[in-house]
Amino acid sequence: VAAQKCRKRKLNAILNLEEDVCNLQTQKESLKKEHSQCSKSINQIKQKLNNLYHDIFSRLRDDQGRPVNPCHYVIHCSSNGSVFIIPKHLAKSEQKQDNRKEQKQK
Repeated sequence: VAAQKCRKRKLNAILNLEEDVCNLQTQKESLKKEHSQCSKSINQIKQKLNNLYHDIFSRLRDDQGRPVNPCHYVIHCSSNGSVFIIPKHLAKSEQKQDNRKEQKQK
């Protein structure tokens, strides 16, 4: 009788584990689909942002009326909502400072 109960518990444990595996596989597939959808959304947003970036730079002119070269400048958004066009070398140094501030806060 004790052996039968032990075998029954063992079978129940195996059945429960198989059910858990099945549920986890279903959850994994669901997460894969969600990840795929998120990746598609991110790529669409990146493309829209890239289009907007090019559109903005196609309209910008310097003091002499010449187009602003997007290879030399970047669009910078400050924390208060202001938007600036700044030289890339300044943006990189500012970005390094921001990264240092974030690391200190952590």
